[in-house]
Amino acid sequence: MNSSFFSDMLQTIADRGRALIARDRRSPTEQSSANLVELCDQLLSGRGEASGVALASEILAHYAEATSGARVALFESLASKFGPDHGRLGAAIEAWRASPTDVTAAAVHLAAEPRRQELLRRLNLAPGGTAALVRMREHLIDALERRADLAPVDRDFVHMFSSWFNRGFLVLRRIDWSTPASVLERIIRYEAVHRINGWDDLRRRIDPPDRRCYAFFHPALVDDPLIFVEVALTREIPGAIDPILAAQDEPLQKQQATTAVFYSISNCQRGLAGVSFGNFLIKQVAEEIAREHPKLARFVTLSPVPGFAAWLRRERAVENSPTFKPEERAVLSKLDSPGWWRNDPLPLKEPLLRAATWYFLNAKTRNGAPLDPVARFHLGNGARLEQINWLADTSERGIAQSYGVMVNYLYELDDIEANHEAYAQQRTVVASSAVTRLMRTPAAKLASLF
Repeated sequence: MNSSFFSDMLQTIADRGRALIARDRRSPTEQSSANLVELCDQLLSGRGEASGVALASEILAHYAEATSGARVALFESLASKFGPDHGRLGAAIEAWRASPTDVTAAAVHLAAEPRRQELLRRLNLAPGGTAALVRMREHLIDALERRADLAPVDRDFVHMFSSWFNRGFLVLRRIDWSTPASVLERIIRYEAVHRINGWDDLRRRIDPPDRRCYAFFHPALVDDPLIFVEVALTREIPGAIDPILAAQDEPLQKQQATTAVFYSISNCQRGLAGVSFGNFLIKQVAEEIAREHPKLARFVTLSPVPGFAAWLRRERAVENSPTFKPEERAVLSKLDSPGWWRNDPLPLKEPLLRAATWYFLNAKTRNGAPLDPVARFHLGNGARLEQINWLADTSERGIAQSYGVMVNYLYELDDIEANHEAYAQQRTVVASSAVTRLMRTPAAKLASLF
């Protein structure tokens, strides 16, 4: 109700402001990128609040109707013409050198801020401004694929969004069958890990007593979720996704559950890429479920490994790769055969699990972090790599991305802080003994472990 009142108030201000500003009233499609840049300059010129809100609304309306070329031209102008005022910054630096005080340091800080950050603040005052800017950044992300010179503009978007979407503004809501249909439709559409096949499939995931779904919302985006997580309550740590997604004959009763499984986390707003919500979401959902089910002993994930297949293909092309033994190379070539997982896949089990273990423990980015993005997320949150699962996802996507491999990350409350520090300081991949011994277990014994 407060959010609606605030939106209505902004709309009233914008409507009145339009009567105060006189300008060319051509249609948005007739506005060139030069006109958009001119309007942005005018918005920064220090108008009153009412006319400023109206002008911000006009800019966003013109932008929404602009062609992709005009949008990129605007981003170019934001990069080249709306950076810091170099003259003002130079003067502030000289003043600080002459008298290094808190006051002169603050002046340097203010002068160093790019003008486009203030522009984004003023655009955000328009009714629906936050949502419009999130969509604008989606277009910027597309442009960045070809225009690395626009990266400074993108950094400013992330900087502003990190403040506007601070955890303090987010609201956690449980998604169940009584949730408005408009939100449920978005959950179906935004699911990014395990596709939801219609309303019946959605109901199987959120309605039974041993299934949960939670989402973060922001007041400026009303009923459009930012991120959501799907949870299954189980007896044991699961080693495959199909039993979780399949229709259940009988749900697990509350007193039978020992494990909460986070099996799907989906970011919903592409324009908010780089703004982290997932770590807060997992921890708060774990607290919510723990209050409801105090006897739960474990909080784990069942996570995809999206880059493993591509990485292993590259390693197989390296003549002396340490990832696998020489005699395993011929066995791994079976991965190139269509339907290999249906036709006597057992000989692949040992070399594939060994390669996956190597991938998690040794494959690194240039800055020493794990190559796998999902691993970086969970290890950075203090989880432990608990278990690597063979043929855990035999969907078309699971085979293509990871040869069916999935992993469990364990969130042990007593160890989260120490694990997080080990990862943050030394990029240590904290792994269970069950994982580390996969690197050295003989084939006969390995087969008996799974």
